[in-house]
Amino acid sequence: MGQVMVVTSGKGGVGKTTSTAALGAALAQTGQTVAMVDFDVGLRNLDLVMGAERRVVFDLINVIQGQAKLAQAMIRDKRLDTLFLLPASQTRDKDALTEDGVAKVMKELTANFDWVICDSPAGIGKGAVFAMQHADLAVVVTNPEISSVRDSDRIIGLLDAKTEKAKKGHDVEKYLLISRYDENRATSGDMLQIDDILEILSIPLLSVVPESQEVLRASNLGSPVTLCSPNSAPAAAYRDAARRLNGEVVALTIPKEKNRLFGRIFGRRAA
Repeated sequence: MGQVMVVTSGKGGVGKTTSTAALGAALAQTGQTVAMVDFDVGLRNLDLVMGAERRVVFDLINVIQGQAKLAQAMIRDKRLDTLFLLPASQTRDKDALTEDGVAKVMKELTANFDWVICDSPAGIGKGAVFAMQHADLAVVVTNPEISSVRDSDRIIGLLDAKTEKAKKGHDVEKYLLISRYDENRATSGDMLQIDDILEILSIPLLSVVPESQEVLRASNLGSPVTLCSPNSAPAAAYRDAARRLNGEVVALTIPKEKNRLFGRIFGRRAA
């Protein structure tokens, strides 16, 4: 059975969808099979970030409502044979999602893929709850600003209350990904420092992705930054995150910094 990971955030615009694409590609580059599912019904952006918008024929809602088989809706990435996308619908709203329908899709996906990555809509609405419902682990994406961190704290509370694992008395593994981090601005007090964020949210730090034009460029080109700009600092941060998710113990560094964060090492029992 594959692992289900939700990439989530309380606030919009923090880099959640670009993180989903980058992590999905990085995991697929290790040879594992990866299915990315866009739960942002009504908007649908993951297909744009992946450069697959012209290849969408069927979507998640079509599968849930029995209008298409899962295999018909899945889009195989042209760059990585083990990476697939299940797009959201642009013409429906989140009310089209059903508990039984989502459960059926997730059951089929986990039977066929090593990783199922759910790209959650921002906030605490119905779509976000469905995206996290079957998660084994969660990557909470936040920017180093107080409103983003506060909203992320609300999402952590939902993960502890609304997921299937939580309802059975188990914990969803939760990890923090800080995006758009600028060390100079953090030092000058223009944004929160890493230790401040960790003190507020109290979950393990998965990776720190620096502010970079390469992330925006990759999105505009329809390619994950891990593929589009493999030598960039953001790509390195996402690759290290994928290694940690795979159970490796990797010393955490702040990209573009010379100093290591000693003692803050992410370790996770391999599944």
